[in-house]
Amino acid sequence: MADQSFLEQRLDASTWPIAVGDVLALLVFLFLGTLQHSTLEAIRADPTIYLLAAGPFVLGWFVSAPLVGAYSPGGGSAPNSSIPLAIRSWILAVLVGLIVRTVALPGRGAAVSFTIVMLVGGTVFLSAWRFLYFKLR
Repeated sequence: MADQSFLEQRLDASTWPIAVGDVLALLVFLFLGTLQHSTLEAIRADPTIYLLAAGPFVLGWFVSAPLVGAYSPGGGSAPNSSIPLAIRSWILAVLVGLIVRTVALPGRGAAVSFTIVMLVGGTVFLSAWRFLYFKLR
């Protein structure tokens, strides 16, 4: 284990189904959130609406999940270890997403209510997905 790099300790190839499901769960959650502020027709006409809304948080997930260990060997072994790792990863992902959103997308802001919705909603979607994964596996 001492010979492995930090990322090698954090990324286990056997967790790829969980990773794909995580990203899909987050994309659905972020799409539903985008629909709260825009119409489906508007998003179809201008997909950047969704990309700008979801992008910072997806980027945050890609940064945080490996760092926290969401796809480590323990991250794919059982729900009692997998779900908390996803939640911790999402908390960091939201922080990264809010920073990107605030700095790179002026006018988007990071209201407290928005932050709470992001934290709770993403936690629910990720936890439900991972729970189902282990139930159906």
